[in-house]
Amino acid sequence: MSAKKAYDDVLKLMREHHDWFDRSIPLIASENIPSPAVREAIMSDFGNRYAEGWPGERVYAGCIYIDQVELICNDLARKVFRAEFADCRATSGVVANLAIYAAFTNPGDWMMAASIPAGGHISHGKKEHAGTAGLVHGLNIEHYPFSKEEMTIDVDATKKKIDEMVREGKPPTMGMFGGSLFLFPHPVKELAEYMHQHGMYVNYDGAHVAGLIAGGEFQDPLREGVDSMTMSSHKTLWGPQGGIIVSLEKHAEAIKKAVFPGNTSSHHLHHVAGKAIALAESLEFGKQYAKQVIKNAKALAEALAGYGFRVLGEKRGYTASHQIAVDVMKFGDGGTIEKQLEKAGIILNRQLLPGDIKAGRHYMHPSGVRIGVPETTRLGMKESEMKEIANFIKRVVIDKQDPAIVAKDVAEFRKQFQKVQYAFDNAVKAYEYISLTGR
Repeated sequence: MSAKKAYDDVLKLMREHHDWFDRSIPLIASENIPSPAVREAIMSDFGNRYAEGWPGERVYAGCIYIDQVELICNDLARKVFRAEFADCRATSGVVANLAIYAAFTNPGDWMMAASIPAGGHISHGKKEHAGTAGLVHGLNIEHYPFSKEEMTIDVDATKKKIDEMVREGKPPTMGMFGGSLFLFPHPVKELAEYMHQHGMYVNYDGAHVAGLIAGGEFQDPLREGVDSMTMSSHKTLWGPQGGIIVSLEKHAEAIKKAVFPGNTSSHHLHHVAGKAIALAESLEFGKQYAKQVIKNAKALAEALAGYGFRVLGEKRGYTASHQIAVDVMKFGDGGTIEKQLEKAGIILNRQLLPGDIKAGRHYMHPSGVRIGVPETTRLGMKESEMKEIANFIKRVVIDKQDPAIVAKDVAEFRKQFQKVQYAFDNAVKAYEYISLTGR
C-alpha cells in the first residue's frame, strides 16, 4: 500500500466510523459521547505540548495557559467529588490505579479485589492473568468472596478472609473496591473501617460509576471511608479518555510523585482541558443526568426481563447503576450474540459472569453480555426509548430476525437523537465528522 493510499484510507475509515455510529445504538457501558466543547479541547494545540510536573513546577516552558487550565481542572475535580485533593494527570484509569499501587504498596504485597467474573477489572488482576496489579507492580491478589444473589461483595465472608490471610502470614496491604461489571454499590461503609483496623489502604476504582457518584446517585466512597478514588474520565463521566485521582489531603504528596515521575511523562494536556470542561458540565448537569441514567438502566432491564431474558440482579431490581448484565446462554453465547447485534447496529459487549470460569467458559464466548446506557442517555433517550431498544434486541436474539432488517429500523430510530444533551453547547451533532483537511 502506498503512503498516499494509506493516508486516504485512514481519513475515509474515520469518517465511515462516524457515519456508522450516527445510525447505531451505542450500549457499551465503558463509553460515552463527549460534548462539542470537549471535542474542541482535544483538537487544540494543547495536545502538542509537554508540561511534566505540577503546575508552577514544570520541567518545560510554554505552560502559561496550560498551568491555568490544569489548576481549574483539579479545582473542579475537588468540587465535583467533594475531595480534599485531586490530580487530573493520569492518562487512563489503569494509570491512576498504577499510581495508587506505586504510592501505597510494594511488589510482593497482597491486595484484595474482585475477580473478573465477579466484576473486577483487569487492572486489579493477577500476574498469571496478565492483570496490571500482578504483572506490572508485582502484587499478589486475593479475591473477595462474592454473592451471586446480591451481585456484590459478601461482607461477612470478606472479614473472615482478611483474618485468615493475617493468620497465614500474608496480611493484605490494600483493599480495592470497584470494577468493570458494577450493578450495585460495593459495601464500602461495611468494610473500610475493618480494613483500616488491619492496616490496609483502601482505594475505590470508580472508573465506571464516577459520573453517577458526581451526580450523587450511586454511593459516596470518600464519605464511606476510602482513602482515595481512581476513575476514568470518559464513561459515566462523559469527558475525553483519561484518568483522575481524588483523595484525602494526607495522601497528596505520595500520589503526586507516583503520577509524575512514577507513571507519566507527558500527561496529554488536551485531555486535561477536556476533563476540565467535562467536570464543569458535571457540576451543572450531572445530577439530572445521573438520575436519568439509572432510570434508563432499570427500564431497559425490566423490558428485557419481560421478553424472557435472564437479567442478573433481579432480587435487587436488576441494577442501581448504568449497567445491566444478561445471561444469554439459552439463546447462544455472549460472543456470538455480540456479533449478531453489532450487525443490527446495536453495539454492546460480551461479558464473563460469575461461574463462567468454573464452567470452563472462555472470555471470547462467555455466558453473558453487558449493556450500558451512558451514551444513549446523553443523546437524550429516556425510559420509553429503552423499551424500544429492548424490542430491537429481542428481534435479533429471540426472534432471530435478519440483523440487516433490524439495522434499518435502528437507523430510523436514531434519527430522533442527534445532539448531545446535558451540555452548555450542542450546535454540532453528536457524531458529526469535523474535517480539517477540507474533505
